[in-house]
Amino acid sequence: MALKTILIGGGIALAALSFIPFTFPSSTHVERSALIKAAPAELFQLISSSEGFQTFNPYKTADPDLKITMHGPASGIGSGFAFDGKDGKGTQTISAMEQDRSITMAIDLGFKGQPVQKFELKPSADGTQVTWGMDIKFGMNPIGRIMGLFMDGMVGPTYEQGLKNLALAVANKV
Repeated sequence: MALKTILIGGGIALAALSFIPFTFPSSTHVERSALIKAAPAELFQLISSSEGFQTFNPYKTADPDLKITMHGPASGIGSGFAFDGKDGKGTQTISAMEQDRSITMAIDLGFKGQPVQKFELKPSADGTQVTWGMDIKFGMNPIGRIMGLFMDGMVGPTYEQGLKNLALAVANKV
């Protein structure tokens, strides 16, 4: 009788634990901003080019052995690159743009997901306010939903580094 009670209780506990991830959000947003002393057009030119993106790519800062293979046109919609490094592999491709205002990139991480990142450029008296954001949908993936709780802490510092790299890239270009 005691064994039956333990098994039933364990089964209920296991079912409850399996259900918990589905109470977490099915998507998440990460965003960082910085004021960069450059015109929106100058920043747009760098961000909208696969080669230009490599001048501030924060993943290259963290992984000097990161392998990058360009694909598509040099810049604009369809411009992109494949990457393979210590943090994973996948592709990043520009999927939408609004001249000197925004660049949207589709990222394919295979089974890890397909986040979308967007750079928004807003002119200011001292340069350009650059906002780098990412949205990812997890759907019914319970592991993704759990990871979503930690995404800001995992990706946010990388975007902060990327914005610092971007400011240095345009400062060194002058």
